[in-house]
Amino acid sequence: MKRFPFLFCLLCMFITGTPKASAQYYFYDNNYYDNPVIFELGGSVALMNCLTDIGGRKGIGKKFVKDLNIGNTQMAGSIYAAALYKNKIGVRLEGTFGQIRSYDSILKKVRATVFGRYERNLSFRSKISEFSITTELHPLFLFINWEGRDGEPPRYSPYIIAGIGFFSFNPQGRLGNTWIDLQPLSTEGEGFSEYPDRKVYKLQQISYPIGLGMKYDLSSMFNIRAEMVLRFTSTDYLDDASTYFIDPAVFPNHFSGTKLTNAFLLSDRGYELDPSHTTIINKERGNPKNNDAFFTFNLKIGLILGRERIKR
Repeated sequence: MKRFPFLFCLLCMFITGTPKASAQYYFYDNNYYDNPVIFELGGSVALMNCLTDIGGRKGIGKKFVKDLNIGNTQMAGSIYAAALYKNKIGVRLEGTFGQIRSYDSILKKVRATVFGRYERNLSFRSKISEFSITTELHPLFLFINWEGRDGEPPRYSPYIIAGIGFFSFNPQGRLGNTWIDLQPLSTEGEGFSEYPDRKVYKLQQISYPIGLGMKYDLSSMFNIRAEMVLRFTSTDYLDDASTYFIDPAVFPNHFSGTKLTNAFLLSDRGYELDPSHTTIINKERGNPKNNDAFFTFNLKIGLILGRERIKR
């Protein structure tokens, strides 16, 4: 994340240091023209959801959006700065902030079909803070030359975005009215000598945003965007569930007091549905074959900089 202040300063220098150029095409009844590079500052309101091992839909766990619960959608938002060259190719720095959550109890009505996921009874929430740099490609302007054509270019532009991000998260489980951080509890034996192949996961990871959007110019100074962006991630622990249940007898070797109690209660929550429940060691707790992901649907508004009024 230390790179982003430098990248943001570089973008600001680019914004202030770009020389004006002659008109490429007239805009809005010959009142404005575009410089080769125009800039945008803006923000958004968004909906955020996730694809993890917890929750899901009826049947065996499915891939991608086939296992998505729309009811877990949370509010989010973002701020961004972008530069766009001849309305064709752009680069954007963006900060996105929100929350994800999921829970197995959502499967209660279809529990007979979900192969024990309802009885697993895990749940989590996590705040997400992501800083990303992405590239925009605008096909309408990449493959059509609007300069010299009669009339104005279109005010709308569909686009593709892709890039890389760095994000922080912190899965928590709820006991009574208290939310407990799950990573320090090593619920799957992360960092324990008894499970040397299970490393403690980091709460800062890499994301790979990819998505589609539509931009529409409201005026010479403002535009709006609708955007869907999926983030593939480098971790399978957004929800603190990735592999198999461990022997709870190892927890006293590493923890004591309240931390030990929390580890017992949050590593396997089947007892909340069945008081006679005991942990089945090495039973699947999560699916280690697939990393987790999260996504947003954004509605953005941007302030456009770099359009010049024609002097008359």
